[in-house]
Amino acid sequence: MGEDKRLAAVVALAQGMAAAHTPAGAWHAAALGACRALDGSFAALSVWERELGRLRVLVNVGDRRPDEEVFPEAEAYPVHQFPEITEFLHERWAGGGGANAWVETAEGTAAGTPGYFHRRVAALRRRGRGCCVVAPVVLHGRAWGELYVARAIKAPVFDRSDADFATVLAAVVAAGLAQSERLEEARRLAYTDALTGLANRRAVDVRLEEAVERHRADGAVVSLVVCDLNGLKRVNDTLGHAVGDRLLERFGSVLSLCGAMVPGALAARLGGDEFCLLAVGPAADDVVKAADELCRRAGELELGEGVACGIASTEDAIGEVRDARRLFRLADAAQYRAKALRADRPVVAGREGPEDPVVRLADEPPHLAPAERRRFRGRRP
Repeated sequence: MGEDKRLAAVVALAQGMAAAHTPAGAWHAAALGACRALDGSFAALSVWERELGRLRVLVNVGDRRPDEEVFPEAEAYPVHQFPEITEFLHERWAGGGGANAWVETAEGTAAGTPGYFHRRVAALRRRGRGCCVVAPVVLHGRAWGELYVARAIKAPVFDRSDADFATVLAAVVAAGLAQSERLEEARRLAYTDALTGLANRRAVDVRLEEAVERHRADGAVVSLVVCDLNGLKRVNDTLGHAVGDRLLERFGSVLSLCGAMVPGALAARLGGDEFCLLAVGPAADDVVKAADELCRRAGELELGEGVACGIASTEDAIGEVRDARRLFRLADAAQYRAKALRADRPVVAGREGPEDPVVRLADEPPHLAPAERRRFRGRRP
């Protein structure tokens, strides 16, 4: 391959990784770009999991065999089975050597290179491949994993210039992985509450919209718990905001713990002293049970004054839910009623008969809602 073509291949690989929207997309773009750049028939990208002592395959592309999934869930190889991994990914790098690629063939290591007659050679034979080039990927100054590209039996064997080019490609892949990590961290921060580590309002809005769409499409049960942590203002005013923040963090942990009772539930802080749980699929009664436990545990928090908790579920008698806003209004109205009643258990929309006051409040025109809220206050015990 000429220099111009190789430069174009490097640019294409970098652009492919930059265009990826997920880590898996970046892995796929890296392997596919390297496979094309080196005229390979197959390529894989693997990560070195030091704590487990293994090389785990992230993605396979190209001419795959039946046992090679695109994104394998459990394809991993113990490092002790591949002694060259230790030399190239650890000893050589730690000793100041370069992270250079090497070539192997189905007959053994390529001429002129010190190496081993090991399992990788056997794997080439077993999968009908003639040769491969393996390039260590170094990220943040540490060995991260490897880029592997193979050719079919009758294709030309990789030479030293191919190995050198593979080393360059591995460096481009490392840069792409670093960028992907930064973007993923930015996305995580955009959807995470900085104080509690829970999801934030933006994450809830996105997931709730998706959940209601699924409900309308296939009838999936969608349940939303909205809760207001009581006593936060008193704590902030008398003990300071640092103590108030600790109370919020403790309640966030309790919410996360109780949310784990409902498979797949999203625990979130909406802002200030407002939190929520969003569940898609589980029965409404399962969500109510988790919310009951939440109220119990919140009542035991030091310095706190419990929590006002409201629930709205498409499984209950709340009428048609056409959009996320209505479900949110229902859960919020139920939470408001729980606070007005000083209830130590959640209030569930739609469970007080045909004239359920929560449903009525949620569906009131905005200019009439304050009056309804005042009527709620008048019903305090």
